[in-house]
Amino acid sequence: MQADATTLAVAIGKGEMTARQAMETSLAASASWAELGAVIRIDAEKGRAAAGRFDARSAAEKAGMPFGGVPTLAKDLGGPFAGFPVSAGSNALEGADGEADSDLAARFRDAGFCLFGLTTSPEFGLSLGCKPEKGPICRNPLDPSLSPGGSSGGAASAVAAGIVAIAHATDAGGSIRVPAACCGLVGLKPSRGAMASGPGYGNYLGGIATELAICRSVRDAIAIFTAVSGNARGPLPPPAFDAPQTAGLKIGLLTETAADAPADPQRLGALEEAAKTLEARGHTICPLRWRDIEKPARAAADAFTGIAAINLAETADRFALDITKTEKLTQAVIARGRKMSGAAVWSLVNDIAFIARDFWQVFDRIDALVAPMLTTAPKPLGAFLTDHSDIDAHFERMRAFAPLAALANLSGFPAITLPFGADSRGLPLPVQMFAPMGAEATLLALADTLEREERWTHPFEIAGLGA
Repeated sequence: MQADATTLAVAIGKGEMTARQAMETSLAASASWAELGAVIRIDAEKGRAAAGRFDARSAAEKAGMPFGGVPTLAKDLGGPFAGFPVSAGSNALEGADGEADSDLAARFRDAGFCLFGLTTSPEFGLSLGCKPEKGPICRNPLDPSLSPGGSSGGAASAVAAGIVAIAHATDAGGSIRVPAACCGLVGLKPSRGAMASGPGYGNYLGGIATELAICRSVRDAIAIFTAVSGNARGPLPPPAFDAPQTAGLKIGLLTETAADAPADPQRLGALEEAAKTLEARGHTICPLRWRDIEKPARAAADAFTGIAAINLAETADRFALDITKTEKLTQAVIARGRKMSGAAVWSLVNDIAFIARDFWQVFDRIDALVAPMLTTAPKPLGAFLTDHSDIDAHFERMRAFAPLAALANLSGFPAITLPFGADSRGLPLPVQMFAPMGAEATLLALADTLEREERWTHPFEIAGLGA
């Protein structure tokens, strides 16, 4: 198994290094990788202080922390984490929401993480690229001419480069999974209601958004999901988490996308190889056609655009943002949201329910689904620019790149992506898997099966774990 955040936590726990030493290596790595643009804000003293507090804890206190002493970064969108005010990649929101930890942020700290900065995000998460007008331009460490994806592009870039072994991320329309796929990482989008949303319990994006992390391994995804999920105590009922099913499952295999968004043969080939691996482990593969999933998939992509518009319009009003400081696309999205009627918004609320219903019907025949994550290799920098006002063209480009990304968010179902080989350019071949609501344990078990094939090697060592 390749090194991951758990490896680093074990090394700290054994006394092979202190949390303070681990922090220093991450700070040094963030400086050496500065041109990558992955990190938008660093507070070295807060990071050192957090590491020092961990080192001063008793052995009994440390024993209950699965990521004890591990340096990490939060996304500049979501949270908040006390002491690290977010700007959501915007010049209009500098310094907002940094006064107190969200419930989820507190759980991250309780798991032992030591936070020292924020990762780059496109303005208000409106892009599957990561090139905010306010900067920095975030690059993919696998090839700096390529985008790391978005909107958690900075998180993925930092983890892939080894600045940190794991990083906080958010996902409203693929924003954990797309960058993880672009950078050869593991990204789990949890079930709706699995993550705490307090203390404010804001129903941002109609409940389709969630938070967790971008990881180097399925093992880390399992550990962090276990550590921070459940008991959300909010407006959404928590899913009934299932025990993992590991034998005799019916696995749907989708190797088609819409005719107007075809996937390249190498990426479809990775799905077929993944299916063969699962079949060899005793599962039954059930081929699906695009028509089997087209209705909820297209409805999810359409509804996401409207939900993003009304949410951003409400956000702008709630925070009294100076819209002139925002990017052109943001201004256009806000304007569209402000023009939406109450009936249109109510229709979107209904769409969320109908999409979940229609996707559930697919799972009447299968237990899990293997499907495309991306249709092509990671895009060049600037593929999803936001310096224009053509909303529909922008969202259409994103749908063509990640055609099933929004489906997990609108339906509320869990989804995961992980690399399963490399293409002819040495770039990762991602596989996406879905499971019914609350079936993260099964989803993660299947992902672990695929990861054990060791089809992908991380090219950069984690800071503090190098030779």
